[in-house]
Amino acid sequence: MKFYSKPILEHPEVPVADEGRFEELVSNWDNKRTTENRSENNNCYVVSLGEGDLSGQLAEILSLVQTQGDHIVGHETVNLLYPNPKTLIGKGKAQEISDRAIEAGANLLVIDAELSPSQMRNLEDITGISVCDREAIILNVFSKHAKTKRSKIQVEIAHLEYLRPRIRGLGLDMDQQASSVVTGRGPGETASAMLARKLDGRLLELKKALSRIKKTDSTQRTGRKKSKQITLVGYTNAGKTSLMNALTKAALSAKDKPFETLDTTTRCLSDYGGDVLLSDTVGFIRRLPESLLSSFESTLDGIKDASLIVMVVDASDSEKELHIETTQKLLNKIGADKIPCLYVFNKIDLLTSDIPGSNIERLSDGHKFLKASSEDSVSVKNLREKLLSEVHSEHLKCKLLVPYKAREVFKLIYSKCRVLETEAKEDGLLFSLEGEPHIVTNIRERIKEVQND
Repeated sequence: MKFYSKPILEHPEVPVADEGRFEELVSNWDNKRTTENRSENNNCYVVSLGEGDLSGQLAEILSLVQTQGDHIVGHETVNLLYPNPKTLIGKGKAQEISDRAIEAGANLLVIDAELSPSQMRNLEDITGISVCDREAIILNVFSKHAKTKRSKIQVEIAHLEYLRPRIRGLGLDMDQQASSVVTGRGPGETASAMLARKLDGRLLELKKALSRIKKTDSTQRTGRKKSKQITLVGYTNAGKTSLMNALTKAALSAKDKPFETLDTTTRCLSDYGGDVLLSDTVGFIRRLPESLLSSFESTLDGIKDASLIVMVVDASDSEKELHIETTQKLLNKIGADKIPCLYVFNKIDLLTSDIPGSNIERLSDGHKFLKASSEDSVSVKNLREKLLSEVHSEHLKCKLLVPYKAREVFKLIYSKCRVLETEAKEDGLLFSLEGEPHIVTNIRERIKEVQND
């Protein structure tokens, strides 16, 4: 269910008071219904607010609106120096925008800012059409791309927390008294109080389910601690999933859309066992809603377990500096800023001219960096070798003679170590290998056990 402040084409199942269908609305929550089967899209007029050059910001919100499946009939930017507490943009400006939006045939006004419930209601009273803010658009896009049970729960929690303070704007007369037949309570309870109680109950149910999933995630992460973990992070649509596919031969969906990836996906990067794991994570965006950041806490927690963070940057984007700044702020916020970081300037095949070395050094802020493209096999190979060398920097290189009868040790070596060379001897096979210190120690102990038998 998508949460705008008035019933529009997006959610026709939300009733108005005189239709007497409040019971149906409550039932919808009980049945966990959504509007994925809507038959029509909205005609949106998009307004981007801010200071200075807003072209990049406008392009981003337009992409988000298109991703959620709506039509854009017009757009404009507004330089906002002094926000109006009642309407954010002021009554006069709101009326001007309304006239242009209605003339363009819009039935939904998209404001690229976070609006309070009262600001949203005031804007609708002035403009006469439904209003949607930036947070709702991002939530809708997340909802569209949520595929797994975990991501669906996380997005629904964020949706409900967004809806909770906006109950009075759902199109119902929320002060009307509700029937005691439906609720089991007295006739004095208002519709708003009843729906708030239903939402709180659903939120509690979802948070308990997410807590159970977190325990499973924690168990999985504990099992992976013996492996080196590399995590791809970056601004949404920077090309993380395309690199993931190129590096690991995975077949993950990598469409050119914001937030195509919501769930963390992990694959083996090394050719000689699961000692190096590569993970693709949800993309970041400027002004990511706090509700989403909170709901996706368990997903983002996996970043903090990484041995190496790979900051993927779209080198062809004119706002790459802002994208890096946004990603770094979010890494700081979740406590992952102390983990070693490698900057990868991706999509170099889209550049008309090379990026000056001095610019890359400034953008990478003292971190190691390299350029890559998921479409170029040579750069992918170089990136893969670089990643493996970074996490193997603390590996031990040694030679071990393993008796021929120690078949279990052979399996351990080939599954957990990098075999550089082998040589057949009279009493065993001589391995030149590279591996984690604790793995090498374990192998030596196994060899001693075999020799003492």
